[in-house]
Amino acid sequence: MTRLTLDELARLDELQSAYMSALDGKKMRSWLDTFEDDPSASYICIARNDVESGLRVAMMLDDCRDRLIDRCTFIEDIWAGTFQDYRTRHFVQRVHAGRRADGLVDMVSNFSVIFTPDDTGLPQQLAAGTYEDIIRMEDDQCRFLSRNAVTDNAVVPRYLVFPL
Repeated sequence: MTRLTLDELARLDELQSAYMSALDGKKMRSWLDTFEDDPSASYICIARNDVESGLRVAMMLDDCRDRLIDRCTFIEDIWAGTFQDYRTRHFVQRVHAGRRADGLVDMVSNFSVIFTPDDTGLPQQLAAGTYEDIIRMEDDQCRFLSRNAVTDNAVVPRYLVFPL
C-alpha cells in the first residue's frame, strides 16, 4: 500500500465533506454524485457483529449503481411524506488511507451520526462505526467505488431512511 500525498488526502477529505453535506442537507442526488458512475458502485450498511459472524444481513444493501439510483428515487419520490422525517449530523474522522497496487484507494474512517426527529426536536445517537471505502481517484475526480458503513450497534434506535 502506497502512502498518499497531502493533496490527495485533502481530496479525500473533500469527498467526505461532500458526502456528509449531501446527507445532512437531504440532497440525495448530491449523495449519489459522491459515487462512481460505474455499474459496480455500491453502498452497504451492516452491523459489525453480522460482518464478524460472516452474515450478509445488511440494513441497506445497494450492491450496484442501479440500486443507488433506486435509493434516491424511493426517498425523494416514492416514500416522500410516508415516514417520520428526521435530520442527521455526520461526524467523520479519517484514520487510514493508502493507494493499492491496482491504483484504487482504500480508506477507513470512524463515524458517528446524530439524528433529530422533526416532531420532537430531541437529538439522539443514531449510529457509530467505521466506513470502509474503496475510492477511485483520478485526475480531478475522487469518488466512492464502494462504501461500507459498518455499525458498532446491531440495532439502530429507529428505522433508517437515509444512508448513514
